[in-house]
Amino acid sequence: MTVDLTRRTLLHLAGASSLSAAAAAAARAEGAADSNGPTFASQTPMRIGMVTLRVRNLDLVTDFYRDAIGLTVMQRTATGARLGVSGVPLLDLSRRANAPAEARNAAGLYHTAFLMPTRKDLARWLVHAATNKVQLSGFADHLVSESVYLDDPEGNGIEVYADRAPEMWKWDGATVAMATDPLDFDNLLALTNPRVSNYAGAPEGLRVGHMHLRVGDLDQADRFYGGVIGFDPTRKRTGAAFLSSGRYHHHLGINVWQSEGAGRRDDAATGLAWFSLEIAAPEILEAQEQRLRQSGAPAAAITNGIETADPWGTKVRLIKV
Repeated sequence: MTVDLTRRTLLHLAGASSLSAAAAAAARAEGAADSNGPTFASQTPMRIGMVTLRVRNLDLVTDFYRDAIGLTVMQRTATGARLGVSGVPLLDLSRRANAPAEARNAAGLYHTAFLMPTRKDLARWLVHAATNKVQLSGFADHLVSESVYLDDPEGNGIEVYADRAPEMWKWDGATVAMATDPLDFDNLLALTNPRVSNYAGAPEGLRVGHMHLRVGDLDQADRFYGGVIGFDPTRKRTGAAFLSSGRYHHHLGINVWQSEGAGRRDDAATGLAWFSLEIAAPEILEAQEQRLRQSGAPAAAITNGIETADPWGTKVRLIKV
């Protein structure tokens, strides 16, 4: 299938009239090498593992992540589906047919960010999205990465992105330079044939590179995800903060743009059920468990790890790998 992939086509899919409008949309959605091996984000002491969402229409949402993102359906039943890449599970969907929709001003998921192994993979995916008329919501160059934003059929935010090489990131001590600039479509699409979609599915090295959460209070969230879980701060901006492990630009974004003052989440509602952090060393997990107990946060034993929850009830599984 061919598509006349022009800037106008991409901007139309994003519902934007100009590159600056698309960048502005990306700003609301977010405040390299050619290899299918592990990216920088997946080689750090802590990294994102998988994500579980509660959804009302299981078939519709499953098919979207299969067809739009290119994930493989690994398991599928009447009550749930598991999707991933090359045998690696990345996304669990749990059917809750009568669940109320989680409010946009509640704490919870802002977006799940799927990290492409290379810029060329991102370019190929963008052609695929345009060919299949996947509705997009914004584009941005964040200096450390290049990103495309969209939502799944139930409004769960998604980012599809590719990192620039880590040696290109600009650090000032512990702070990394990030921005929300217009995406250079021409430069990106020069890596592939923009008239032919050859994206047969998600590449082998695709992973969840970071999570971005809505929280009720930035300082409280920082005390939990930084002080207790052990992420390091990498950047702050108005209403948002970014944290990481091992000097990645960020494994976690937190913001109060819509959710400032939010209370406990409704566990019966749709949206994020839990996400996991893969922990590379047992001593890290042991220290996390000790800090969890000292802080009074939940710390329930699960297979190979601990399940806890942030102050708004978003569950986090700490898994030893």
